[in-house]
Amino acid sequence: MEENMDESQSQKGCKECCERCVGSLPWASLIATVLLYMGVALFCGCGHEALSGTVSILYNYFEVIKAPEGSLDVFTIIDILQYIIYGLAVGFFVFGVLLLVEGFFTTGAIRDLYGEFKITACGRCLTAFLMFLAYLFFLVWLGVMAFTSLPVFMYFNVWSMCQNSSLVEGGKFCLDLRQFGAVTISEEKKMCAGSEKFLKMCDSNELAMTFHLFVCALAGAGAAVIAMVHFLMALAANWGYLKDASRMQKYEDIKSKEEQELHDIHSTRSKERLNAYT
Repeated sequence: MEENMDESQSQKGCKECCERCVGSLPWASLIATVLLYMGVALFCGCGHEALSGTVSILYNYFEVIKAPEGSLDVFTIIDILQYIIYGLAVGFFVFGVLLLVEGFFTTGAIRDLYGEFKITACGRCLTAFLMFLAYLFFLVWLGVMAFTSLPVFMYFNVWSMCQNSSLVEGGKFCLDLRQFGAVTISEEKKMCAGSEKFLKMCDSNELAMTFHLFVCALAGAGAAVIAMVHFLMALAANWGYLKDASRMQKYEDIKSKEEQELHDIHSTRSKERLNAYT
C-alpha cells in the first residue's frame, strides 16, 4: 500500500515537473527563432550556391571574362554578395540567441526566479532596444526579399524560353546581358534562341538548378520576414509585461513602506503607553 502511494506521488511529482518545464518555455520566441534559423539557413545556403551557379553560367555559356583585379565587374559583385551572405548567417545566429534568451527571462519559472532583472530599467531598455532591432531587420529582410525576386524573375524568363524553345526558335529571341546590367554597354554578350550554346545551356542542369535555388532563397527570405513579425509580436507582449511588472513593483514598494510606517507608529504608541503605565 505504501509502495503504491509512493509510486503515485512520484508520478505526480514528475508530472508537475514536466508541466513546469513546458510552462517555462517561451514558445512564441522559440517558434520564431526556429523559423528565423530555417529562413536564414535556406536563404544563405541556396543563395550562395545560386550565385556560384550564376558564375558558372556566365563563364561557360556567355563567355564573360573576369575583369582585371581592382575593377568592378559582375564577378566582383557576386563575391561581395557571397561575403554579405556569410555576415548575415553569423549576425542573425547571434541575434536569434539574444531574442531567445530575452524570451526565457520573461516566462514562467525563469521570470519568477530572475524577476528582479526584468523589472529594472535595464530590462525594459533591453526589450525596447530588441524591438527596435527586430523592426529594423524586418525592413532589411523585406528589402532582401524584394532584391532576391529580381534574379528569380530573370531566371524564370530564361527557363521559360528553354521550356518553349521550339516556339521561340523562329522568333529570333536573344538574351543580352547588357539588359541585366551584367556587362558594360560596350560589351556585346548575346545568346539567341536556337543557337548551339542556347540549346546546350537549356539541356544542362545548371540553369534549372540555379533557378530553383534562387526560388528557395526567396522562400527563405520570406520565412525570415515572418519570423521578424513573430518576434515583434512576442517582444511587444514582453514589453507590456515589463511595464505592468514595473508598476506593480512600485505599488508593492509604496504599500510595504506604508505598512512599515504604520507598524512603526503602532510600536511607538505601544511603547509610550507602556512607559506611561509603568
